[in-house]
Amino acid sequence: MYNENAWKKYNKNDLDKLFKFNDEYIKFISDNKTEREVTKASIEILKNKGFKNLDDVKELKAGDKIYASNRGKNIAAFIIGSEDIEKGINVLGAHIDSPRLDLKQNPLYESSDFAYLDTHYYGGIVKYQWVARPLAIHGVVCKKNGEVVDIKIGEDDNDPVVMISDLLPHLAQDKNVKPGVKVIEGEDLDLTIGHMPLEGEEKDAVKANILKLLKDKYDIEENDFVSSELEIVPAGKARSLGLDSSMVLGYGHDDRVCAYTSLRAILDTDKVSRTSCAVLVDKEEIGSVGATGAQSKWFSNVIAEIINKSKKNYNDLMLQHTLTNSYMLSSDVSASFDPLYPSVFEKKNAAYLGHGLTFNKYTGARGKSGCNDASPEFIAKIRNIMDNANISYQTAELGRVDQGGGGTIAYILSNLNMNVIDAGIPVISMHAPCETVSKVDVYEAYKGYIEFIKNIA
Repeated sequence: MYNENAWKKYNKNDLDKLFKFNDEYIKFISDNKTEREVTKASIEILKNKGFKNLDDVKELKAGDKIYASNRGKNIAAFIIGSEDIEKGINVLGAHIDSPRLDLKQNPLYESSDFAYLDTHYYGGIVKYQWVARPLAIHGVVCKKNGEVVDIKIGEDDNDPVVMISDLLPHLAQDKNVKPGVKVIEGEDLDLTIGHMPLEGEEKDAVKANILKLLKDKYDIEENDFVSSELEIVPAGKARSLGLDSSMVLGYGHDDRVCAYTSLRAILDTDKVSRTSCAVLVDKEEIGSVGATGAQSKWFSNVIAEIINKSKKNYNDLMLQHTLTNSYMLSSDVSASFDPLYPSVFEKKNAAYLGHGLTFNKYTGARGKSGCNDASPEFIAKIRNIMDNANISYQTAELGRVDQGGGGTIAYILSNLNMNVIDAGIPVISMHAPCETVSKVDVYEAYKGYIEFIKNIA
């Protein structure tokens, strides 16, 4: 069903399934706000569904279910198909990092009887959206003795939260005339974390009290921040939005909404003809770089290992055949038309909340710079599959041609000569601390992903 309101086709029984699926999604993104947390939770879910670690398997055959992970920040889950793997695999690929604040390596300081943590923003945030709101600290501190300490502060009802202060409007005349990108400067995004001095301390007594609290609870020292990875995210759970509970308001829809639906599509599929996979990667928001980004060789190395354990006499030509014959949905979100800001969209080629799974033939900026441009032959195959399964879907661009643009992991995987197209869920307020998606789009994407891995060939 192309470019129509998806809600209209649902009866009460189907709506119950839709809302139940979204309740499970809401819990997942509320509990897992970092790439490490998503990876850890995904591994537990996969194990409970009978998936085995690829490292523990010597040979693979049709029907086997396996997973591989990388540095605690990547996860890939596979179902081995009945066809020769060199005929290609079907891939759902999403990223699990989201825009946020990261602590600097030497973050802790005291000023005027307040203790602060210095931050460096990660990805394309709108800086003024992060002030005067409750924030939480998630991540790990790695000590010199090899111990890794998990940190999560601000999510439990009994936890304190942290925040970044803002200037009262009575004193903000100079600030109010600045352009939006300058209203809050990056170096001003410092977290207020304490105000109580440690008894008996004369200098930096508030900072000393914070260090004592960290020592007592986590057994960490100030120098341990140097080998930490602590992320600052909005505190609190995702929620149903609207009096009709038709939407989800929460942090990190970009791109955990596609990560979750991709993972569930693999989990809820039994047998496949073509080997099928959901791969969740890191670092998309800063260019897909590094050992855990999509530009890493990790994913192709995993496929090579699977071929080696599936066939005899492995050689690199087998890997090239497999990649060339593969189909992939780069499962990433798309900008939804927002009626409050219509001037930046071109209505005929915009995504709309409630119209289902969104396909972006190309992303990039202005003259398609930096994009993957999917082939029409591949798109025709997808249209046929979606129409046969009565999946609601639409096509879109990321705003008006000269207005802006963006990118995904699609072009990176297409560089391996795979057939790739962006296919995700429309989002309102993308990259904000709280983003909005439609529950019907979440469910249609999940169903569409299942149809893709089962039927594309």
